[in-house]
Amino acid sequence: MSNCLVLMSDEHNPRYASPYGLSSVQTPHMQALADQGVLYASAYCPSPICMPSRSAFMAGRRVHELQAYSNCTMHVDPSPLSLGAALSQAGVHSVHIGKTDVYAPGRMLGFSEMLRAGDRKFPGGSSHRRNPMTIRTGAAARADGYGEAPHAGAYDIECVDRAVEWLEESAGAIASPWVLFVNIVNPHFPHVAPPEFWRRVEEQDLPAHGSHCETARHPYAEAVRQHFETELFTDEQVRGLRRGYLACVAFVDQQLGRLLEAVEEAGLGESTNIIYTSDHGEMLGKFGMWWKCSLYEDAARVPLIAMGPDFDAGQSVETPVDLHDLQASLFGATGAPQPSGWLGTPLQGISNRDRGRVVFSEYHGHGAPGSSYMIRKGRWKYIHYSGAACQLFDLEADPEELCNLALTEEILAEEMAAELRAVCSPSLENDRAEQFIDQQLRSIEGMA
Repeated sequence: MSNCLVLMSDEHNPRYASPYGLSSVQTPHMQALADQGVLYASAYCPSPICMPSRSAFMAGRRVHELQAYSNCTMHVDPSPLSLGAALSQAGVHSVHIGKTDVYAPGRMLGFSEMLRAGDRKFPGGSSHRRNPMTIRTGAAARADGYGEAPHAGAYDIECVDRAVEWLEESAGAIASPWVLFVNIVNPHFPHVAPPEFWRRVEEQDLPAHGSHCETARHPYAEAVRQHFETELFTDEQVRGLRRGYLACVAFVDQQLGRLLEAVEEAGLGESTNIIYTSDHGEMLGKFGMWWKCSLYEDAARVPLIAMGPDFDAGQSVETPVDLHDLQASLFGATGAPQPSGWLGTPLQGISNRDRGRVVFSEYHGHGAPGSSYMIRKGRWKYIHYSGAACQLFDLEADPEELCNLALTEEILAEEMAAELRAVCSPSLENDRAEQFIDQQLRSIEGMA
């Protein structure tokens, strides 16, 4: 049995890290983790938005099952068994530090220790109306959210300080296996970094694929741009945001390095798995889109790198996986039983031989006129949109998702649609989401 340390950042597109191929950002600790462990090259989040993704990971269930559709917490059921409680009930010491942002407040999640809990302020959000879709008037001002600031990242530094302290003072005295979750906010918007990181990054180019390509003209892509008024962003602002994002990624890498060093200094290296991941990605201007709110690769994929006694060194797994598989891995590593009905297969048992494996993600939140669903299987990726044309991409030949093959590969598209229907009824879940969101918004309006 092994211990596990999980560092989860917020909004990290894995394409912006050296293990995944980008050399213009300095991420030596992520690279070391990959060199000494396993890189999961096609890892996905349960939903490309904070609260739904984290809630699904925490509860071992689908977003639509939890009805945690958006960042609005109004009427979301706080009772599902949490990952922390399931581990602690099985005799594993579970510790959570930093951002929670799930279906229940941190104090209700049942961790053995809950430190510096970062709960979302109730009710969390009210801009997720779908029909008619909410437009965030004045959202274009977000385009100025980049630059350098001396105290940027202070909350994250405090969370990692607390984790280092726990590793130094408490971890060695615990007789049972333990799992330590460290949750930080970077590289989430705004893209403001400490000066030393801002100055490491050169001015960035504009995205290679902007708002005029075919994929960007899909109605759901247009809806996200309208919601955030991103068509008003200037080239100078786009370059600044992209530079700031890379600086924030480098800052995250430094925090990972601090944790790696603390594990070694505490003499825990041989008994502890260290995993780095994020809750979702960031479009970063691709297709004229920003932040998440989309099932395209840049928003739906996450970094996932694992090193330690349960992971072979220097491996790369192309088979699609998701954060549920990470959750299952923690039970596998510590010897605790995974609760009945929970999703996920331990990463330790997934290899490149699992070619028929299916991964699912979904989106029901702000900036969309309806629900959307993703199926990834092998080289193929299928996206179903409520009330709009579906998309089918061959990610091996078209990793940037520029060519929709849904009309030319109709048989394959139907096979992928059947995989989706095996997970849920997209029309039924769209209707359920619509009704639940209307209920949330009526209650919020009644509070005014």
